[in-house]
Parts: sequence; C-alpha cells; structure tokens
Amino acid sequence: MLSGMAVGFLMRGRRLRIVPHAVTVFIWLLLFFLGVEVGSNPRVIHGIRQLGIEALWLSMAGIVGTVLFSWALWRWVRHNKKGGQSS
Repeated sequence: MLSGMAVGFLMRGRRLRIVPHAVTVFIWLLLFFLGVEVGSNPRVIHGIRQLGIEALWLSMAGIVGTVLFSWALWRWVRHNKKGGQSS
C-alpha cells in the first residue's frame, strides 16, 4: 500500500485514464475469488441458513432503529422550531 501511495505521489501530475478501469477489474476479481473461497468452505455452506436468518434480523433491526430515530429527531426538531417561533 505504501509503494502504491509513493507511485501515486510521484505520478500525481499525469492523467492515468486506465487506473479507474483497472481498479474496477481488480475489485471484481477479488469479489469473484472471495465467492469461490466462501463457496468451497463446507462450514459456511452448511450454515448459510443461519447466516441468512441473522442477516435478516440485523437488517430489520437497522431499519426499525433508523425509522424510530428519524421519527424522534423529526419530533424534536419540530418541537424546537415551534418553541423558537413563539418566543
């Protein structure tokens, strides 16, 4: 990573059009090989149902928490706005 930063620092004045495309290709390759690794792990494959259930619970808890916090923040802002206008 440090060598990449050094090369980027030295080449900062040049236009490198291929770099964003190369980064995208490498990210896709990394994701593909991660999928191959996960798919070849029998412990992960056997626990996929449990992982899915946990992911569903975490997603739902995140949504509910976001909605509740947004509602509370909206009420707080509305209450403070009304209080500021009547003073």
